[in-house]
Amino acid sequence: MTLDVRDIYLGYGEVEVIKGLSFELERGEIGCLLGASGCGKTTALRAIAGFESLRRGEILVDDQQVSAPGRLVAPEKRSVGMVFQDHALFPHLNVFSNVAFGLRRLDDDQRRERVRHLLELTGLTGLDERFPHELSGGQQQRVALARALAPEPSVLLMDEPFSNLDTRLRRRMGEEIRGMLKGRHTTTLLVTHDQQEAFALADRVGLLKDGRMLQWDSPYQLYHRPASRYVAAFTGRGSYLHAQVQGDSLVHALGESPLPDERPRGEDLALLIRPDDIRPNPSGPRVTVVARQFQGADILYRLRLESGEEITALFPSHDDFAVNASIGVELDAQHLVLFPADQPSGIISPLSNEAV
Repeated sequence: MTLDVRDIYLGYGEVEVIKGLSFELERGEIGCLLGASGCGKTTALRAIAGFESLRRGEILVDDQQVSAPGRLVAPEKRSVGMVFQDHALFPHLNVFSNVAFGLRRLDDDQRRERVRHLLELTGLTGLDERFPHELSGGQQQRVALARALAPEPSVLLMDEPFSNLDTRLRRRMGEEIRGMLKGRHTTTLLVTHDQQEAFALADRVGLLKDGRMLQWDSPYQLYHRPASRYVAAFTGRGSYLHAQVQGDSLVHALGESPLPDERPRGEDLALLIRPDDIRPNPSGPRVTVVARQFQGADILYRLRLESGEEITALFPSHDDFAVNASIGVELDAQHLVLFPADQPSGIISPLSNEAV
């Protein structure tokens, strides 16, 4: 196990920031701590880097204990690299010297070869004599990444790595950096508040709330099988339909569905509907288009069912329906996600006006 975080607690004074956080990353895995501002994700990252002491629990890197109550291995001695939110490049050093900063143990030839390789890997060949102020935001991000990778750390930590980049560059950098890290088999942990960024980069994502891990899972499982309404809301758009257990079936406004084996107790339940769970079907239940938002390849619809309940649906833009149109739809979910009807969500979905 490259990174093993075991039931850690830490805080400041009487305020407890992290409460029983546990997760593991195998060699080459990319993990992400996701959550809203103030949930404790950056504090957890700083603890792994060696900047914060633990009150309880332990952190292991390559099966070696680096943090525990009363034990704190210095950051530079725990084989951990760090990419900071603001890049933290040395303004008086050029690109070559920034990347080579942590390679003093190598001789000159080894240092030059390591830096040359990393500049080539990060697409910075030919920029080695430039200074940080002469670089774009994306280039500065690459220099920070190359510098963190230069000592070949066991674990790479990234704190909101793309927050200072525009949306288009963020997406492109995310794709490139994931490919780069997977190609090098670099175990990586990043923190972000951006669900799309987490899903695009990480193999495993942990959603934090108030210092606690709500779910540590693959992006697919977090989105399609959320452990709570809060997780469902934070990880994407969603709507709920009232559902009732009747024999071996689940009855709701879109018809009947086989009753899943895994479900909460009780006869009255809330059925989670993701926008991609709904498809047009002329012979299906009738719904009315209340609102629509053209998104290029797709159109996001808000639909009102005959029961008065409303759901969102994402159709390919060729399925073009006008507001107030009556259309037929069907539920096309691979599996049903159910919650107790009275379970609170805790937040409003950041991508929808619907309370989920």
